[in-house]
Amino acid sequence: MNKIGLLILTIILVSCNEKKIATHNFSRVVVTPVYSDTCNIRALEVMNNGTVAFAGKDGFFGSYDPEKNVVRSNIKKYDSIYPEFRAAAHTSEDFFMLSVGNPALLYKTAGQGEMKPVYTEHHEKVFYDAMKFWNDKEGIAVGDATDDCASMIITRDGGKTWSKVACEKLPKIKDGEAFFAASNTNIAMVGNKTWIASGGSRSAILYSDDKGESWKLYETPFVSGSNSEGIFSIDFYDSLNGFAVGGNYTNPDEDTNNKAITNDGGKTWKIVANDKGVGYKSCVQYVPNGNANEIVAIGKNGIVYTQNAGNSWKKLSDEGFYTFRFINDSTAIAAGKNSIARLEFKS
Repeated sequence: MNKIGLLILTIILVSCNEKKIATHNFSRVVVTPVYSDTCNIRALEVMNNGTVAFAGKDGFFGSYDPEKNVVRSNIKKYDSIYPEFRAAAHTSEDFFMLSVGNPALLYKTAGQGEMKPVYTEHHEKVFYDAMKFWNDKEGIAVGDATDDCASMIITRDGGKTWSKVACEKLPKIKDGEAFFAASNTNIAMVGNKTWIASGGSRSAILYSDDKGESWKLYETPFVSGSNSEGIFSIDFYDSLNGFAVGGNYTNPDEDTNNKAITNDGGKTWKIVANDKGVGYKSCVQYVPNGNANEIVAIGKNGIVYTQNAGNSWKKLSDEGFYTFRFINDSTAIAAGKNSIARLEFKS
């Protein structure tokens, strides 16, 4: 190889290695409460205009403006029911929130801050857990089985109408397998690709590469076996690199087979950092611009951070939350029991 060829090869190798290097080195997080009340919030959405929309227990929903540091809240009642909202999603113009329990109630913005019901489902087993949109027209919500498959509803008209997917189109669910409504993050999307994580008697990944038209099932080595353990949250940095967290919410100190990584688009998963003190976590998010190496996970036992794709972790805070979303690469909004907070990650 001549000198020019060797130089080009060296540049390529250095460039590839640089892509794997973390761009941040967080050592602490500053937690600033922005709202405290008798609320219980597991669903957050960062809207296109930067506003954070949220929905929670007892019909509670609203928005937080990070720029003005203003929270606006409201209560939604359906007949005599105050729904418990654990799933939320958004398009460029609309916000959606979906309740757990019977009946399932899915609301869409209708102008002037009002929320209009666009889908209801009555069944003794109905329990929707998470929802997300591929684009402004197409979205999906997933819930526990009412038959022998996952409950899935899909919209193709911007959320105006929703249709339940027939079980013939879906992999069979295992007896005791379910989906967790812990943080509205057991659905992840990159382009047309979709991953949905389950738990309970089996921790598996449902995968679609065509916006929910067809589905495959991938097994994982994640902890499973009881109705309190499994995958609670997944996130994908790109179409290949993803991460899953969870564990057993009734024993949050258990730390075996509850963190896993994929580098092949969810087909195979590798357990990482067993017994490293991370414990149960209900929400995981890649750090923006973190080159698929930097990840933050949150649970009721604190906030942890890795800069090497999950192989080792730092505990940044003992503050407990259910869910969070980044609004930039060093700031996030978190929510949990009786609180919404701003998280500022510091090197």
